[in-house]
This record gives sequence, structure tokens and C-alpha cells, in this order.
Amino acid sequence: MKRVKDAFDERAAALDGLLGVGRSFDMIGRTLRIGGHRARLWVVNGYADDTVLERAISAWLPIPSLEDVGTLQAFADRYVSVCDAAVETDRLKAVTAVFAGKTLLVIDGFSGGVVLDAKQFPLRSVEEPDTSKVLRGSHDGFGESVMKNAALLRRRIRDSQLTLESLQVGTRSRTDVVLCYMENRVDRKLLDQLRKKLEAMDVGSIAMSQESVAEAIAPPQWWNPFPKTRYTERPDVAAASVLEGDILLMIDNTPAVMLLPCSLFRFLEEVNDYYFPPLVGTYLRIVRVIVLFLTLFVTPLWYLLVKSPDTLHESLHFLLIEDEYYVPLILQLLLVEFIIDVLKLASLNTPDVLSNSFSMLGALILGDFAVQARWLVPEVLVYMAFVAIANYAQHSYEMGYAVKLCRMALLLLIWLFDWWGFIGGILGILTLIASTRPLIGKGYLYPFIPFNGKDLWALLHHRPIDRNNS
Repeated sequence: MKRVKDAFDERAAALDGLLGVGRSFDMIGRTLRIGGHRARLWVVNGYADDTVLERAISAWLPIPSLEDVGTLQAFADRYVSVCDAAVETDRLKAVTAVFAGKTLLVIDGFSGGVVLDAKQFPLRSVEEPDTSKVLRGSHDGFGESVMKNAALLRRRIRDSQLTLESLQVGTRSRTDVVLCYMENRVDRKLLDQLRKKLEAMDVGSIAMSQESVAEAIAPPQWWNPFPKTRYTERPDVAAASVLEGDILLMIDNTPAVMLLPCSLFRFLEEVNDYYFPPLVGTYLRIVRVIVLFLTLFVTPLWYLLVKSPDTLHESLHFLLIEDEYYVPLILQLLLVEFIIDVLKLASLNTPDVLSNSFSMLGALILGDFAVQARWLVPEVLVYMAFVAIANYAQHSYEMGYAVKLCRMALLLLIWLFDWWGFIGGILGILTLIASTRPLIGKGYLYPFIPFNGKDLWALLHHRPIDRNNS
């Protein structure tokens, strides 16, 4: 094939301008001579694996001549020792590859360039996530590199049916997104639906990673607090979900992996259920369901009963408040809900060395002083303390806050309309759940609506392992 004679200086200058050589201190452009031809190499300094690049360059410089090399692909086949290397003729794709950490080599007299994967990302070590800890089982977790996350998944699923399909989303960020699924288990209709949604994303950047992607492809239901997808940072959970036919959505720069499709009943599952025998795992799941209902109803029901003490049955008089108070109960309950969130936000920004002192200070000042000043009654603190602790039994933060908002709405409706408000609030919550539209899937209430008894029973208890489940 005849070589393309082009203005090498113009090509190099154009690539320098697109990549920001001279404008960005970390973008390196190096001029070389390979086989009597001028060449130029571009790489981001923070990504470069110096050892691999030095070995590659030291093999190119002694080449006496490229006269017998007809194409750039022939050059790559003969002289490029880096495992992941390919010829790229699209300039914008080559520039995006450099920004993603790869190295671009352009040689005078040859069209296109060679893209080499000689990068070394700055990464933290593989460690167990702060959430979803287990008493038994693996203690590794996903990190911020999608390649490392894929390796953790491959380590657990050594099957040729495992497919990892790469896409890029965001017109400016060009973030790597990976669809992971089992060819022989996945629902092809749901897979095609998700792929089309990702390809149709019209956003400049997904700076907030998984949340940006979820918002970009989610149905327009911003007023609905119930989560439309599940997340995990555990490779064992991700592997089990893939083997059951789910689709994983891995996003570069975040350790959180999206599990799709999602339904309300899937939030009943938790990783610790499967690291115990089936009977114990089923018991833990039942406890979690009971606690979920308690976190939603314990304070609204208590407030409803003590709101009208004259109508309260004698056997329930122990619920009544004996101490005097000046702040209305509804304000006390909402105030404590607000204070709990303030403490959560403050604890996120508290240095580890001060976290214990902060907890003691908050308990002493906000608890004891509030009761003595008669801002709060002890009963409110007791019930809200139970709700705050029980909320952590739910491993999904999104579901926890959805329950919290529904609980606050119930309190307000009871304050306004008593029993009618309580009944109307429950009907409203059920309507909200039924109207929730997941990102993909058969419905938010599946397998209850549409009904699938086998799948529903499998979600309500821990099945012993067999060849059909993981």
C-alpha cells in the first residue's frame, strides 16, 4: 500500500492544540526519529507507566529504516510490544484515548496513529467498603478504576458467557461505562432497552458518576423518593447478581456498581443473608422487613395514639406523656428528624480523631439539655432514637431516605386529619410505590405485580444453593 504523504508538522501542531501541549503542564509531547522518519508521541504525565514507555521507545529508536514497512498496522505488528495497541485513523477518537490515559504515536509518512495502552492510574488499594460489611465472606471491594473492577468480577466468574461491553457517555467527559451480563442468562429485551438509553444520553458530563447516569436515563419522576436502581461496592454481590441474569452497569471513577433491573422487593436482600445457613439467612431477612415497617410506622402511630389521650384504651396508657412540655409534639418529632440529619451531615465532615468526642457532645447537649429545657419529652427521644438506629438495618441509603420522607409526610397528615390522615397517607404511599417506574424492568412491584410466585418466594426467603441459583 502506498504511503500517504501529508504535512507532518501540521498534523503534529493540530494534535498539540487539541491535546493542550504547552497549555497544560501534565500533557507531554515528545518528538522522535524512528527509522529515518519524524515521529511524535503524546501522553498524560500522570497516567504514564514510565517503564513500559521506555521499553517501547528503546525498541523503536534503533530501527534502521521503515522503507519495507508498508502501513502503520504493519509497523504496529512488527515493532510495538505493548499488549494493548491499535491503529486509530479517527483524530477525535485518538485524542479521547490520550485523555483516557493511553499513548498516541504518529509517524511521518503514515496515516493515522498508534494508540498504546501504557497507563498506570493513581489508585487506592482494594479494600472492604465502609458499607455492606460482612462477618464472613470476602473483604475486598470495587475501586474507582473500571478495569480493576472488571478484573475483580472476572476472578469470580470464569465463564466464556460473561460479557463486558464498553460504551462512552458524556459529550465532554467521555466517561467509560461497561455493560456486564451473562450471554445465556440475560433478558435481551432489557439489555437492548438499557443500551439504547445509554446511547441516547445527551449530557455534557457525568461528573457525579452513577447518580448522573441514573438521572440521565431515569423516567421524569423527580418527586418520587423511592430508588429506581440498586448499588453495590462488593464484587461478590455483583457476581451473584450477574449469574442470576441481572445486568451490571460499571462506571469509571466510582466504586459503586448499578444492579439492574430493580424492584422494591430486591431491597429486601442483603449480602449477610447469604453468608449464613438458609434458616438463619431467612430469619435475618424477616427481621429486616419488620424493622423496615417499624421505621415507617412507629412514630406516626405513637403520635396518632397520644394526640387524643381521652380516646386511648386503658391498656395503652403507658404510651401517654407524663411530663409537661411547651413545644407541640408534631414540632418535636419533625425537629428531631431534622437534628438527626444534621448530625449525619456533620459526622461526614468530622475528622476521625474527633468523631467519638463529637458523638458524646451531641448526645449530651442535644439530648439532656433539650429534655431539661422541656423542648423535647423523653418519649420523643426514645422513639426517634429507635428509628434512627433501625434505619441502618436497611443497607440502601436511598431507600432509607424514601422511608424517612414518607414517615414525615404521615406525621403531617396525622397532625392535620387524625385517623383519616393516617389512612390517606398509607394509601398515598402505596400509590407512590405502584407508580414508581424503574430504569428498566417489568415493574417496580415485580414479582408481585405482574405476579410470579416462584420469583416472589425466592426473594422472601434464603434458598439453599443449587445449580440454578448463585
